[in-house]
Amino acid sequence: MRFQIVLLFHLLLQSASTVSLSVQFQNNSVNPPSFSVQGKARKTASRLSSPLIGYDGRVYACSEANLFAFESNGSVFWTVPLNYTCNVGLAPIHGERGKIYLVAEDKVIKVNPSNIGTNESAAEIFFGPEPGQEVPNEIIGLSASMSSLSVFINVKHRGLFAYGLDGQLRWTAGPVLHQFGYHQGCKQNVRDCYFTSIPVIDRCEANIYMSNTEGEMYALSARSPQFKWIQDFSSLDKVFTITPGNNGRVYVTVPVRAIVLALDVTTGNILWQMNTGPLSTTGCAPVVDSNGWISIGSLDGHLYSFSPTGSLKKFPRATELDSVVQVSPLLDCSGYGVYISQTEMEGKTSHIVGEYTYISALKPRNAVFTMLAPSTGSIYWSESYPGKFSSLLSGTDLHNFVLDESVLLAFITASKIGNPLPCPTTYHKLAASCSEARPKFLSIYTGDERAILLFLLFESAVLVLLAALVRFCCIFWSKKKLHGQDLGKFLEKRHSLRLQKKAFDRTITELEKKAAEEASTNAVLEKIGDLVQEREGLQRKLSTTYSLGRDALTGLQRKTLLPLYDGKTRSYSFQGARKESVTIFDTVSDASSGGSDSDSDTEISWHSFEEKESAAKDKAKAKAKAKAKAPITDGSFSDDEISEEDYQGSSSEPASSSRSSMHMLHGEST
Repeated sequence: MRFQIVLLFHLLLQSASTVSLSVQFQNNSVNPPSFSVQGKARKTASRLSSPLIGYDGRVYACSEANLFAFESNGSVFWTVPLNYTCNVGLAPIHGERGKIYLVAEDKVIKVNPSNIGTNESAAEIFFGPEPGQEVPNEIIGLSASMSSLSVFINVKHRGLFAYGLDGQLRWTAGPVLHQFGYHQGCKQNVRDCYFTSIPVIDRCEANIYMSNTEGEMYALSARSPQFKWIQDFSSLDKVFTITPGNNGRVYVTVPVRAIVLALDVTTGNILWQMNTGPLSTTGCAPVVDSNGWISIGSLDGHLYSFSPTGSLKKFPRATELDSVVQVSPLLDCSGYGVYISQTEMEGKTSHIVGEYTYISALKPRNAVFTMLAPSTGSIYWSESYPGKFSSLLSGTDLHNFVLDESVLLAFITASKIGNPLPCPTTYHKLAASCSEARPKFLSIYTGDERAILLFLLFESAVLVLLAALVRFCCIFWSKKKLHGQDLGKFLEKRHSLRLQKKAFDRTITELEKKAAEEASTNAVLEKIGDLVQEREGLQRKLSTTYSLGRDALTGLQRKTLLPLYDGKTRSYSFQGARKESVTIFDTVSDASSGGSDSDSDTEISWHSFEEKESAAKDKAKAKAKAKAKAPITDGSFSDDEISEEDYQGSSSEPASSSRSSMHMLHGEST
């Protein structure tokens, strides 16, 4: 059922000379009832703007062209002249390090209380036209975020401006975002659409929430002009109030419908929707405490409090037929309690005409201020106005101003009357509120778990086979030596090379064994060295580098070591397959079979020996190569052929009965 709430207050001005405190109800349905702390309402008294309760417990409000800081008892702590008329409809806001920002005419003024009483100006223009520049449009709203160190200003028909604390423009955003060939926002009317609300800051999520003339709500990042999501509430109404929960939720209040909606801050989806009693079209903003409870006053005289999950509690529990709650409740210093103001009206009536509910009243009788904790339902304090607290305010500086319920409620909240709850720091209150945001767990349908498990195993096996196939192809087909050749020839060639290597290994092993047991010529040793080199060539062809095409023989040929001879000892050196240097020493014995011969008979000319040895070397090398090719063709070596060939050239060595040979095999690892 749609509700249209119309609160009609008929003016009945009365002179109250016989009472010490009179109540004057204003001729304006937009403003709540106004009270004067004097015996009579003064026509010359100024009206205070919407108040701000500071972190230091003082109340800040502006009037005409001055900003006032009041103590909680109503006395003025300091006054700063602004030189511009302030906007009484917008409350001042907190800035950095105790600074205050407020709207005055077409400008934003920054007030630094620390400069009061010094030569520096306490008030300066933060935003506004320079002399001679075009006057900007009306400033609709102002807010500040200390997490992003930015001040946000909403200018009518111009958009949202984000300024750094140093006054430098960071970014701007309008209600329409053109991206990827289409636009977001203002779907019904792009031309006359603009932001209509105060920039609402979510201090836990660092989000900014705005509304436009078409009933759409925006979520932006405090650090960039990008839209996170847009939610359309035009089907409910184009006028609504946004309240940050600072607990993973943001709340939207639609006064015409008398409903409260909770939205998820990440997606903008509606979590729950609850009905309330009839609401005032102005001044009905709810408040959210550190437990996550949202509380809003209704014209039926009740305070409606909803838990984070949407559970409802009403205060007071008894029906208040003659009362209304038409100003927003305020949080106490602990963050867990709220102060509310209920106004008892004379001649209150309500009736329904079609889809609308009309509430009318003649005049207010008195007001009742109450302090309670919505989460527990405990009521800690309640007092009527006029009463004890109003008498304390009567002799203060507030007698120069006309006060309404919202201002009086701010002074009662700042004075902490009847509040037994401890007051933590702002940081701890924010931490307690942000901790109410619960992590989101996704519920995923798993289906038949056994079938899913079998499918995952099958999929894993297929992936392993594919990985093995890819690796096999990368190893064999991507190498240079295989380009233009098929795989069968390549594998056949590798098999042939392995057989040749085994034959060379056998031959070299037998030659080295015989060389260690008997006297060997230099030709035999040279033959062993050549066979070792050829075996290394086969090993290189079987290696990865050969398959990659890097099979050059550069730098692999080793120099043959010449025999060392000193007249009595001759040595031969070669390097084995395992990088081992092998040296064979042949030492001439002093004893002989025929007795003592002369040195000229036993000594062999070195030149003659060198010539014979060279000839034997060439002959043995030729035969060794001829025999070495036999295993390549046949795939194996005959043991008889190897033993006959290896020592065929040993008969060319000069023999002497008077000379015995001692062979010593010496191995040295390199």
